[in-house]
Amino acid sequence: MVLVLLIPMRRIFRFENLITIDVLENIGKTIILTGLIVGYSYLVEHFIAWYGGGKAEQAQYMWRMTGYYSWCFWMMIVCNAVVPIALFFKKIRTNLAALFSIGVLVLIGMWFERLVIIVGSEAHEYDPYSWGLYKYPSIVEWGILIGSFSLFFFLFLLFAKFLPTISITEAKEAIPVPVRKK
Repeated sequence: MVLVLLIPMRRIFRFENLITIDVLENIGKTIILTGLIVGYSYLVEHFIAWYGGGKAEQAQYMWRMTGYYSWCFWMMIVCNAVVPIALFFKKIRTNLAALFSIGVLVLIGMWFERLVIIVGSEAHEYDPYSWGLYKYPSIVEWGILIGSFSLFFFLFLLFAKFLPTISITEAKEAIPVPVRKK
């Protein structure tokens, strides 16, 4: 999310000399690390379900991979663990459009992760009597989603307007120091 907010903010406020490509490239390297950690945790979750021997847990994990919401599961895997691997290439890490697109895809993947955890777990619990499918969100759920996005962006814009978006220390470090001749 930092990357998705930082790239437009960099251009809007003309912070190109303060938020350089090197800073954005380092954020891309952090996304590589976190993407590998998340991918590893997905593999470990699968291994624990298999190795633990619990039939209910194995069935739950297999249902996530092959059931009604399997497309959400695979979108989560692709967006959170596969897409960040593209950042291993310096050409992609230094391209603003590619960085922004990968940041948006990772955010989409994190949203799908919440969807898989909440909706998938409720749809296929341990008790087969309570199984059911969540078809589509109601108007109230859409309102909550739109309202929470609106509140976030409102508070973010208030923050950007009234508080310094870049610390003064970092701004001072970016000012070139003249070299004195002896």
